[in-house]
Amino acid sequence: MANDLALFLRELVLRPHQVVALAPSSEGLAREMAAEVDPHGLPVIELGAGTGRITRAILDRGLPPDRLHAIEMNPEFCARLRDSFPGIHVHGMSAGDLGDLPVARVQSVISGLPLLSMPLALQRAILGGTVAKLTPGGAYVQFTYGPKPPVAKAVREELSLDWSVSDRIWRNLPPARVYRFWATA
Repeated sequence: MANDLALFLRELVLRPHQVVALAPSSEGLAREMAAEVDPHGLPVIELGAGTGRITRAILDRGLPPDRLHAIEMNPEFCARLRDSFPGIHVHGMSAGDLGDLPVARVQSVISGLPLLSMPLALQRAILGGTVAKLTPGGAYVQFTYGPKPPVAKAVREELSLDWSVSDRIWRNLPPARVYRFWATA
């Protein structure tokens, strides 16, 4: 865990355009993000896997490693993920290209991305790719530090998304909430 923080901080300094969080997700936040993963279900896609805190929580739910697809742009984080989690699929790519990922149907897309800080066109690409990959009843899981849903209203309306929200997770820096979005149409 200390090595993860050191790597995270180094990459934050060296590649600030790729690392925009204040700190790695806490174990409590990671567990809440992965809470509804069905270990016997379809594959899961993780966006912005970083140092792997949420990756670990997904695998701890019992999902076989070969059913987890981690998308991460940062090459150092990709290398760490491959070393730390043998058997998962690590894709060094932008989450905006999610629609091109050769995975047809997934139970959930779990995102550690700072979605609200992204341009609306990129949010549309990420959520459009997500909706195309999700099986009916599947969810897009996203955390946020703020009081509003972490998907822009225009994108929520365009994709007919509804959502639920968790209680605040106080043992995270900063405290966060987890939203689960699903298509209603």
